Amino acid sequence: MRRFSQACISTTPGGNFQMIESDVFVQAMQDMGVNFFTGVPDSILGGVIAELMNRRLYTPAVREDEAVGMAAGAYMAGKTPAVLMQNSGLGTSLNTLMSLNMIYKQPCILIVSWRGQEGKDAPEHLVMGEVMPQLLDTVKIPHRTLTEKTAVDDFRWVAQTFMQQQIPVALLITKGVVKGLHP
Repeated sequence: MRRFSQACISTTPGGNFQMIESDVFVQAMQDMGVNFFTGVPDSILGGVIAELMNRRLYTPAVREDEAVGMAAGAYMAGKTPAVLMQNSGLGTSLNTLMSLNMIYKQPCILIVSWRGQEGKDAPEHLVMGEVMPQLLDTVKIPHRTLTEKTAVDDFRWVAQTFMQQQIPVALLITKGVVKGLHP
């Protein structure tokens, strides 16, 4: 089993960080103990979802709130769940996260693609892209943005926060940090 380390990140010939390989990302999640993955497809998360499907670990959902409910059921069955979604799906799932997960201490790791970050994306992603960190702060969901340079610490933070607080924890993924389906 490959352990996640800075060596698992692709670099350019000049040594600059390029991106995290999808299989390394999935293995890092499994190394944390995550053994149930569900969610709604997104292009930024496409490589991760493809890797999860190759490993037969992904249960697709129709809506993000449904995926959060499935993750809660998996947690009650003894699993450690992760839910993959784009940030517009975070809006869709807020009621479920607040009225089920937060109140009843149903933890899950939210892997959220940050569409519309810094005003760059299709128009429908810009509003949520601008307010997502503040929204997560408002609803008291701890979050951290994954970067190539801080990936080891980011994964460590997710695992520790998830275990200590027993509530949803969000790992935000920006475009180009984790390798997608297309180069």
